[in-house]
Amino acid sequence: MNIRKKLFGDRAFYRMVLTVTVPIMIQNGITNFVGLLDNIMVGRIGTEQMSGIAIVNQLLMVFNLAIFGALSGVGIFGAQFFGCRNHKGVQHTLRFKIYVGLGILVLGTVILMAGGEQLIQMYLHGEGNEQALQATLGYGREYLWVMLAGLPPFVLEEIYASTLREGGETKLPMIAGVVAVLVNLALNYVLIFGKLGFPELGVVGAAIATVISRYVQMAVVIAWTHRNPEKMPFIVGAYREWKVPGQLSWNIVSKGTPLMLNEILWSAGLPLLFNELAWSAGMAMMTQCYSTRGLDAVAALNISTVISNLFNVVFVAMGSAVSIIVGQLLGAGKMEEAKDTDRKLIAFAVMSSVGAGAVVAMTAPLFPQLYNTSGEVKHLAAALLRVAALCMPVFAFLHTTYFTLRSGGKTIITFLFDSVFLWCVSIPVAYVLSRHTTMAIAALYLSCQMLDLIKCVIGFVLVKKGVWLNNIVA
Repeated sequence: MNIRKKLFGDRAFYRMVLTVTVPIMIQNGITNFVGLLDNIMVGRIGTEQMSGIAIVNQLLMVFNLAIFGALSGVGIFGAQFFGCRNHKGVQHTLRFKIYVGLGILVLGTVILMAGGEQLIQMYLHGEGNEQALQATLGYGREYLWVMLAGLPPFVLEEIYASTLREGGETKLPMIAGVVAVLVNLALNYVLIFGKLGFPELGVVGAAIATVISRYVQMAVVIAWTHRNPEKMPFIVGAYREWKVPGQLSWNIVSKGTPLMLNEILWSAGLPLLFNELAWSAGMAMMTQCYSTRGLDAVAALNISTVISNLFNVVFVAMGSAVSIIVGQLLGAGKMEEAKDTDRKLIAFAVMSSVGAGAVVAMTAPLFPQLYNTSGEVKHLAAALLRVAALCMPVFAFLHTTYFTLRSGGKTIITFLFDSVFLWCVSIPVAYVLSRHTTMAIAALYLSCQMLDLIKCVIGFVLVKKGVWLNNIVA
């Protein structure tokens, strides 16, 4: 097999891939674009307001990724159940998602209510600007308390949307996301700046707008699912009972390579949940290390992250494609087709991200100019964007190999590959460099990101060996 046939598909292949990925790209792209506009709107008020929201969103990301991880752990089974047309199995995974999602919701809400202020303070560093630090804390606290009301609809929407995507239905979650972000954008304008007779609420207005948009998104997804049983037959009778078969529950909790954690055997679904928790907490810790460079660094990181996320939708959508397409092929027992498809998906993701990275690098100085902040913050943001552009192909390869391993239930490997590496390598390096050197924020950020090249080598070896070629629902 020559390289062209090995890495590139035909028109039918790319048509199939784009059918899955484009709706996800559009949804994520619009969401991130509105996030950019949110940022700009709040940034027009002041740097402290923007930094307060950025810190809280970093904390909420831990919760969000815990949900994503838990649902993904169950979704490995869901995608394979769809692949073998086992609608009863899909119903069971849906119920399991509800139980897990509600558990994380309660735990996350309690933690954020009890310790939110202390967590925000972890990100506040700098000398000679105590007033600015206290202002940032106050804005962050106000934003957090309102955003707590948006956690329940977020959880329920993700439970339904993730199940639809596992079945190949990516258009409806996209439509719901588009509706939600348009609502969010309109309400942001009205509530942040006090337009059309509404009071000027600033960061609180931004939070209220986000919460309302989440309820709208949830309503659209749930209503469509229940009104279209012919397209989603699993929803018929899904709630006639709430029992999940014990064997399936055990498989979700314990199937796969065991990892001794606190003398308990963990694998499949739970390691994935722990992985997302550990990873998201680790990313929060990385940001905390970067924050030692001061509020300007926090603000610049926020700007660069929001803008680069606009372009990261390419490889994020490709990761979802791997999870859906490859997962269904594994469930149908088509191992060779799964292997061939996965290889081409990884190649497509990397090449697409090279193009996206080139665009980001060329436009890096332009986007920060949209913000009403200091020249130093704009300069730092541009430098961080160039770093992000350089790393995009690396992240694309890493993301797609990661989802390849997950699609076959190899969540213990991904736990070691992802979170263990983060805590054992990336965070110690970031901690030492941030506290024991005078390295500038851009150089510090680049040094830490380039550590992922090690994981790329590991991912390449594991995918090539085919350790992920498993049907876990047979």
